[in-house]
Amino acid sequence: MASATQQLSMTRPVPNATGQLLQFTYLQGLDTLTTLAFLLAGAKEANPLVRTMMALFGNPLLGLVAVKLGAMLLGVYCWNLGKVAVLRRANLFFAVLVAWNLVCLLLALGVRWNP
Repeated sequence: MASATQQLSMTRPVPNATGQLLQFTYLQGLDTLTTLAFLLAGAKEANPLVRTMMALFGNPLLGLVAVKLGAMLLGVYCWNLGKVAVLRRANLFFAVLVAWNLVCLLLALGVRWNP
């Protein structure tokens, strides 16, 4: 028979995984906002999956939300399994992606830095 500590660890996600899921959710929101901003600025979506979903739904916002809902389902799945390393890698990827989206937004708006 499992001890009380083992039973608790079997029924609850690892605490670090919860933090990673919150960070993942935050980054998904930032990715959504920055993607919408650069689309409104006239830039084109580079991700073929997102582009396809936008065309399929006939609306960029709906296509993007569908992709983000799928991403969140995968994030919750990893969280439930305690796959902290997978969430951590995904968070690193999406942090870089949000930074890239901001660069694309600045370039689309024609902002240049003049020292």
